[in-house]
Amino acid sequence: MTYFADLSSRQVAALASDARVPVLLLPVGAVEPHGPHAPLGTDPLISRGMCERAAARLAGDASVHVLILPEVPYGVTRFAAGFAGGISIGEETLHALLTDICGALVEQGLSRILLVNNHFEPAHLAVLRRVAETAGVGLVDLVRRRYAARLTDEFRSGECHAGQYETSLVLADRPDLVDVTIQRELRPVHVDLARGGVTDFASAGMTDAYCGTPAQATAEEGEKTFSVLADILVEAIRELV
Repeated sequence: MTYFADLSSRQVAALASDARVPVLLLPVGAVEPHGPHAPLGTDPLISRGMCERAAARLAGDASVHVLILPEVPYGVTRFAAGFAGGISIGEETLHALLTDICGALVEQGLSRILLVNNHFEPAHLAVLRRVAETAGVGLVDLVRRRYAARLTDEFRSGECHAGQYETSLVLADRPDLVDVTIQRELRPVHVDLARGGVTDFASAGMTDAYCGTPAQATAEEGEKTFSVLADILVEAIRELV
């Protein structure tokens, strides 16, 4: 089984005597606007897809047992203020939620936990880094240079909110959730969200809550990117073990 919540209590207890080391993946994201074409749940969708692909790669591994925890889809997303659909929670709320989840697992002897995040608002990332440090768990921090260098040009440019990078990933995993008629007509929006001083999408020039070039997104690019993301996650799992 791949999904932690599909196990019975007895099966979880048996993990302690398993010859394979259990590693728990916790997908994290945010519910927020992703342009007029992509779903609000883009970020947790990508995190979950990344986890599923890495777990599939390691399904037959003799040394590690990868399990995917129920995702945490809510995060700090103040950049989306003013657009319909955004659900932002506070930093301390997110910190308490994640540390409580990790703490409950660690108390049961399940200490190898990886936070897998695909929402990159600075305040949100700061909380995840603090959780990793205080709870003693791992974090796949994709904006770190060691990982970002392996991802697409658009990702590295900072112009990747609901752009070609994220839209391609959704097209690869859930094409039914992308309005391709709208997507193909969207003009490029050049806003670097990685630069300092950005406080919200609208004031930065993202009048439709996207940046980058979503019109160029394809499922083929998404599959290639998911393959790289799965490589990164598998390596992080190996390092944790």
